Amino acid sequence: MSDTAIRASNLSKRYRIGLQKARYRTLRESIVEKFSGLARREQVEKEYFWALRDVEFEVKKGESLGIIGRNGAGKSTLLKILSRITRPTKGRAVLEGRIGSLLEVGTGFHPELTGRENVYLNGAILGMRRTEIERKFDEIVAFSEVEQFLDTPVKRYSSGMYVRLAFAVAAHLEPEILMVDEVLSVGDAEFQKKCLGKMSDVANEGRTVLFVSHNMGALKTLCTKSLLLDNGTIQMVDETSKVIEYYLNIRSLSTNATVELPDSVRLGKTIGRGLSLTIEDVAGKKRNAFKIGEKWVVRLEFEIYRKIKNCVASLGLTTVESISLITYWSKPADLDKGRYYVDFECDLPLKAAHLVMDVTLSEREMLFYIVRGKGSIEISPVSDGEQPYRVAGSGLLLGNQNGVIHQF
Repeated sequence: MSDTAIRASNLSKRYRIGLQKARYRTLRESIVEKFSGLARREQVEKEYFWALRDVEFEVKKGESLGIIGRNGAGKSTLLKILSRITRPTKGRAVLEGRIGSLLEVGTGFHPELTGRENVYLNGAILGMRRTEIERKFDEIVAFSEVEQFLDTPVKRYSSGMYVRLAFAVAAHLEPEILMVDEVLSVGDAEFQKKCLGKMSDVANEGRTVLFVSHNMGALKTLCTKSLLLDNGTIQMVDETSKVIEYYLNIRSLSTNATVELPDSVRLGKTIGRGLSLTIEDVAGKKRNAFKIGEKWVVRLEFEIYRKIKNCVASLGLTTVESISLITYWSKPADLDKGRYYVDFECDLPLKAAHLVMDVTLSEREMLFYIVRGKGSIEISPVSDGEQPYRVAGSGLLLGNQNGVIHQF
C-alpha cells in the first residue's frame, strides 16, 4: 500500500478574463480576421489567465503541509482542484482517502436550512452515513458553540458562526485528508487556537492536513513542511521555517507602501468600510522600510455610508507570528456620510522587525469592519551586527490614543 496521500502532477488551471457575449460581425470584419489570424491568436491569448502552472508535489500520509503565498498566488485554486470543486485545465491530482475541506465560509451549507439540518447535509456531501453523523453530532455542536442557534436558518448566522459550524463538521467527521483555507481568520483568537488544536489532533492521529494561512505562527506550529506559491508556480518546498524566512525576504522587497483594503470582510455592510492604508515617513514620503529609531505614520482611509455616532478607528501592529505589539486608536467622532482619514504616528522601541497591520472600525464600541495582517513594515538594523528583536509574552505595549479623524 502506498504511503502517499496526495500526488499532484503538472497541475495547471487557466481562466478566461474579460469574457464578453459574442457579437455579430460584418462580412468585412470576418475577411480582415481571416487574413490576420496571427494577430487574432495573440489577442485571444491575452484574454486568458493562468492561476496555476505545472504544479507538482507529493504529500505523505500523516503529513501536515502548509501552503504559503501572497493574495492571488494560486493557493485557493489549488485547494479547490484537490477538493474536486473545480477541474484542472491540465494535469491530474490523485488523492487516497476521504476528504474534508473548509475553503470558504459556509461551503456546502444551504442558507435556508437550519444549522442542525446543515450538519447532516454537509456530512452527506463529505460522504458520511447518517449513523456516523449522529454518532459525532453532539461533539460537533459542542465544538462549534452554536447550540443556542442550532435550529435557526444559517442565513441568519454571522461569519464567525458559519465558520465555527463548518469547521466542526469538516474536522469531526474523520476525514483522512483535511484541507483548510484562510477562513479561520474570521473567528476570534480563542476559536483559532481551538481549531489549530483540533487540526494538530487530526495530524497526530496519522491523517493528512493541508493548511493555507497568512498566520506564520500557526503554520510553524502545525506544519513541519510547506510549499511557497507565487504567480501560480511553486517557488520552494522545504521545512516550514525556511520557507517562511524566504517568503518574508522576497515579500519585503516587493510590498508597496499603499495597501488597498478588502471589501469582503465587512461586518456591518450598511455602515462603512476601510479603503486603504498608506505608510509614510514623517516628511510625508511613502515608504515601508525604516531604520531603527525612525518614526513613521500610517494613514487609514475609510468610507461611511450613513450618519453614525462615536466612530473609532484603530490600527494594530503585530509580528508575522501574530504576536500583538501595540494598538493605536482614534478619538471618538460623530460622522456623516462621506470619506475620512486618520493618521497614526508610530514610534516603537524595536530593533529589527517585520510587522503587519490590523484595522478595525467601530460605532459605539460595536465593530463593523475588521481586517488583519495587511501591509508590511520593515524595521531594519543600522548595521549588519544588529540582532532581530524577539518579543516575549503575548504583547509589548497596550497602545494609546493618538489619531484624529478628518474628512476629505
